[in-house]
Formats: sequence, C-alpha cells, structure tokens
Amino acid sequence: MKRILIIEDEIAIAELEKDYLELSGFEVEVETTGDVGADRALKEDFNLIILDLMLPNLDGFEICRRIREEKNIPVIMVSAKKEDIDKIRGLGMGADDYITKPFSPSELVARVKAHLARYERLIGSGQKENEVIEIRGLKIDKTARRVFVNGEEKIFTTKEFDLLTFLAENPNHVFTKEELFRKIWDMESIGDIATVTVHIKKIREKIEYNTSKPQYIETIWGVGYRFKV
Repeated sequence: MKRILIIEDEIAIAELEKDYLELSGFEVEVETTGDVGADRALKEDFNLIILDLMLPNLDGFEICRRIREEKNIPVIMVSAKKEDIDKIRGLGMGADDYITKPFSPSELVARVKAHLARYERLIGSGQKENEVIEIRGLKIDKTARRVFVNGEEKIFTTKEFDLLTFLAENPNHVFTKEELFRKIWDMESIGDIATVTVHIKKIREKIEYNTSKPQYIETIWGVGYRFKV
C-alpha cells in the first residue's frame, strides 16, 4: 500500500484530503506543523508528499527544498496563493505539481495517482528487475541466487542452486543423471553420477513438503529426473 504524508495546518482540509485518498486505497498520515512534517518526510518512507505552503514553524518552500536534498519522491504543493510567482518558486524548489485552493478532492486524488504512476515508470526504467522463476510456492531468484519456499528463504550451495535452476528452466523434460552431471559439473560423469542423486536428495529436503511424494522434482525410474509443473 502506498504511503502518503499530508502536511497541512487546516485540519478540515487535511481530513478531507485524507478521507478521499484512503477511499482510493492509500495509507495516509497527517501533520499540521512544518517542522514535524519535515522531520517525518525525511526520516520515514513515504511514496508522495502533499505539502501546504503556509505552515507554522517552517514553510512549504523550505520543506520542499530539504526533501529534494535527500529524496526524489513526488511532492505536490497546495496553497491558497494563486500568484504565478509562488507557483514558479514552488516548482523551482522541486515540487512536481502546484494546486491552488479551493480545489476538488477528486482532482487531487487523480493528480496523486498520476504522479505516483509517473514516478514508478521513471524508477522502473532505470532499474533492471531480477530474473525470477516462480512455480507454485517455489521462487528462484536467478539474479540474487536465492530460493524461497512459501516465502521462506532456503539456503542452497552453488551446485544445488545450479541444478535446481536448470531443472526448473526445463520443466517436464526428463534428464538422465549423466546429462545432469555433464551440464552442472561440466565434466565427464563416468563413475560420478551418484553426486547427482545426493544433490537431488538435498534439494528435495529443502523444497518439498513430503520428500516421499515430491511435487517438484520427480524420479523417473530407470531414466532420471523431471521437474514437474
């Protein structure tokens, strides 16, 4: 759930904004003084700040400047001041939007959603997501080389991880022990295929609810193993 901080000294306006945003599924916090609001904005994790311009103890311009020194989250300024110079100054301080009072609460919600969506697109364009394989309750994060079973992380050795990942990337395909040994250990498997059996056993102990009735890695008797989906 997205967290929004409203810094607004007019209680009635703050509560109205809060009600409309909560109806849209946001978690909302309200502060009525500039100094406390600035402190929370800087120390806590919020996804967006709605910032009044005229506040006791610390004005909105200064709060916006401080936020911009440390964070890139969207800031929407709200003010009764309609003069262009205030809008220009607010946007110049790093605000993403400037709304003049009175305004429609529905318009505020629409602007909040638009800025959050835009921010997520910008963040997403600069970050490459981890490559993840998810099959039922099993999650294999290839990028971080981590394995989770029903949300609980399981510790895997390098070869255990490589073997599990290879099987999960080739579901419903039966591999012989020799094929798996050559693929994962990268050498001729003559006389050493027992290591595959040992690793499969260890993997099952970590990911299977009942190792005698595996739901992920099946034994195909006389042939090898298959990852079942």
